[in-house]
Amino acid sequence: MDFFSTSNVLVNIPLWDSVYELSYIEAVGTVAGLLCILLASLEKTINYLFGLINVTLFGVIFFQIQLYANLLLQVFFFIANIYGWYAWSRVDNQQQTELKIRWLNLPKATITVIISLFVIIYLTYNIDWVFGVLAEWAINILNLFGANLTMPVLEPDAFPFWDSTMTVLSVVAMILMTRKYVENWLLWVIINVISIIVFYKQGVYAMSLEYLILLGIALNGSRLWVKSAKQNGSVPLS
Repeated sequence: MDFFSTSNVLVNIPLWDSVYELSYIEAVGTVAGLLCILLASLEKTINYLFGLINVTLFGVIFFQIQLYANLLLQVFFFIANIYGWYAWSRVDNQQQTELKIRWLNLPKATITVIISLFVIIYLTYNIDWVFGVLAEWAINILNLFGANLTMPVLEPDAFPFWDSTMTVLSVVAMILMTRKYVENWLLWVIINVISIIVFYKQGVYAMSLEYLILLGIALNGSRLWVKSAKQNGSVPLS
């Protein structure tokens, strides 16, 4: 299973006064992630196929670099991608087609903000305990697919607040995307900014660069979906 190791280098990239070793798993996961978000911004259902590839590979990477909140997040993303694929492509009995792009109404937006803040605060102070248990579950799941990983001594989460924030906002953004709410792209903008900094500090430069590109895609996705919502007669906080 050398492909799943971040030590299995695809190419050495000169970077300032050092060389960055880009692994096969990081390269493939990065390309899949870019295609997923780009296609989602264009409202193409096939984005979920690339999303499934991306989250599977990134789950393995996050375990190896000890970002446990993000590791668990990939499990949720895997399930959410399957649901999103179904929701975007299904046709009901009256042959009414896919969901329409629109804004959250005020009550839903208020509830979303309150719950998100509460969970971020709770997770920030309990992240090592919560994800210490869940990381062991993740290892067992990966081993079912032949990863042959052993449970290491878990170090404290490198960035508990930012890691928790990315986790919670990513869950919310993914749910909103599967239901075609414009706000998902606004959250992705915030998530991408945080991710750029965190991954850079962790030394995962290719992923940091990926999120810089994703930031541009999210900004463009926001523009496109705001325009579509307006055409569908939806306005913010109505």
